[in-house]
Amino acid sequence: MNNISKLKRVLEGGGFAVTAECGPPKGANPDVVLKKAETLRNKVDAVNVTDNQTAIVRMSSIAACSLLKTVGIDPVLQMVVRDRNRIALQSDILGASALGIRNVLCLSGDHHIFGNQPQAMGVFDLDSIQFVQVVRTMRDDGKILGGDDLSQPPDIFIGAAANPFADPLDFRVIRLAKKIRAGADFIQTQCIYNLDRFERWMGMARDRGITDKAYILGGVTPLKSPGMAKYMKNRVSGIDMPDEIIKRMEGVPKDKQQEEGINICVEAIQRLREIPGIKGVHIMAIEWEEVVGEIVKRAGLLPRPVFD
Repeated sequence: MNNISKLKRVLEGGGFAVTAECGPPKGANPDVVLKKAETLRNKVDAVNVTDNQTAIVRMSSIAACSLLKTVGIDPVLQMVVRDRNRIALQSDILGASALGIRNVLCLSGDHHIFGNQPQAMGVFDLDSIQFVQVVRTMRDDGKILGGDDLSQPPDIFIGAAANPFADPLDFRVIRLAKKIRAGADFIQTQCIYNLDRFERWMGMARDRGITDKAYILGGVTPLKSPGMAKYMKNRVSGIDMPDEIIKRMEGVPKDKQQEEGINICVEAIQRLREIPGIKGVHIMAIEWEEVVGEIVKRAGLLPRPVFD
C-alpha cells in the first residue's frame, strides 16, 4: 500500500492540483464508494471524503477513506469538530495515520439542526482553527493536548477550509491567516461563482503574504439546473450566487442545462488558473461524480501526474 500523499507531492512539486469530492453512502455498502473511486481514478490527484455532510448520517469518512486506499486512491479525510470531542478527534487522527491516510481537512461541520438528527448535541469542544493547531502539534512535536508524548506522531498533510463570501471581506482574510498560522498546509475554498469577489479576496491575501505560506485550491461545483442555482443562492450558507449565473442557466433549453452548468464550471476553472496564488482546484460535483472527468479534461488538466 502506497502511504505517501499524492496531493502533497503534486503541490510541493509545483503542479496545479486537482481534487474532487466523494460523498459516502447513506448505508453500509462499500461498493458505492468503490464505484465512485473508479469514476474518479486518474482524473484527480486526491479525493475528499465528506464527514456526514449537511449533518446527514452517512458511512464514516474514515471507513470510506480506508476503502479508497485499498484501490490506490489518495484520500482527503474530512473531519468535523461538530461530532467529536478532543479525545475522539486526536484518537481518530492517530487511527487515520495508522491506516495510511495522509491528508486531513479540519472543519467545523454544518450545524446539526439542518440535518436528519436535529436532536443531536453538537460537540464543538474545539473549533476548526484549534483543531488544525492540535494536529500540527501532534505531527511536528509528537505531543497531544496537555503535553503527553506520542509513541509515534501521525504523518498528516493538514488542510483547512476557507469561505471568501461571508461578510465582512476583510475578516475572511484574517480568518484565513489564522488557519495558516495554526498549521494548515493547504486550503480548499467554498464553491466559487462570484469570481470578481474571489479575485479581490485573493488579492488581499497576497498583499498580506498569505498565499506564499499555504497551497490554496479554489472550490467549484457544476450546476445541474436553474433550480439548483436558486437553492444554493437562497438556502446554502456561504454561497454567493450572482443573478447572471441563474439567468444563464435559465436561458438554455432544459435538456441543455446540465451541459451549460458544466460549461460554467470549466470557465471558472480556467479563470482560477490565471489568479496568482491559486495552486489547484477542488471539484465538488454533488452526487454527480461522473462529470468530473469531462470537466478536468475540458479545463486542460489531463493527464494527471503519475508517481512511482
